[in-house]
Amino acid sequence: MAKKKLGQHFLRNKEILQRIVNVAEIEPQDKVVEIGAGMGDLTALLIEQAREVIAIEIDPALFRILKERFRQRQNLKLFNQDALKFPYEEIGQFKVVANIPYYITKPIIFRLIEVRNLISMTLTVQKEVAQRFIAVPGSKAYSALSIIVQYYTTAEIKFYIPAKFFSPPPEVESAVIKIQRRTEPAVKVADEKIFFKIVKSAFGQRRKMIANSLKSVVDEPKEFLNKIGINPLKRAEELSIEDFAYITNELCKFCKK
Repeated sequence: MAKKKLGQHFLRNKEILQRIVNVAEIEPQDKVVEIGAGMGDLTALLIEQAREVIAIEIDPALFRILKERFRQRQNLKLFNQDALKFPYEEIGQFKVVANIPYYITKPIIFRLIEVRNLISMTLTVQKEVAQRFIAVPGSKAYSALSIIVQYYTTAEIKFYIPAKFFSPPPEVESAVIKIQRRTEPAVKVADEKIFFKIVKSAFGQRRKMIANSLKSVVDEPKEFLNKIGINPLKRAEELSIEDFAYITNELCKFCKK
């Protein structure tokens, strides 16, 4: 039985699972990490195409099922542990293919996008979250998450999966999204910590004007924004990633004076 506390919704439709694998574009030399391997239906397809599959499953009962099901497969390594604590930096270049539990979507994305040896992620996630990954300024889905993901990666929704294909069915529709790591960040910033602090502060109070939401970051934000040519009456969702990079770089110049 699926464990609600672990966010388990099993996708067992082989046709849909094969579509996910096709989106991932796995080559024979690839190393693939699967997060939340469940009962191994996606795992079974991955080990036929990849040189090595690392499957991570936190549920001890499912881990035992996986060990028994794939006991004779040499190109599969199984780990019974928390995917958020796995040492991805130590395994060389890899791709992620996973139907991840929805409650850890944001933490696992934040964990993975900073891993330099990550090539790409093909993920089944909640539809609304996938739309936030690709959202543009002015849209309802545009958020700090949009900018953080787009800073490190390019993302594209490939197809949607109705709830009826999962067991038990989730209360939301799902989306398969392909996320590829950029060779260089989308914009150049003088200080990444300040850039992300500005972005998070701005969207933390998204209904406020940018001049008010940046009070925790810069003294006299209204005067500063006017000076650099940014309308202080705008709200966070009206500013592009380039705008946030510009604000960051101008602030860094100001701080050096």
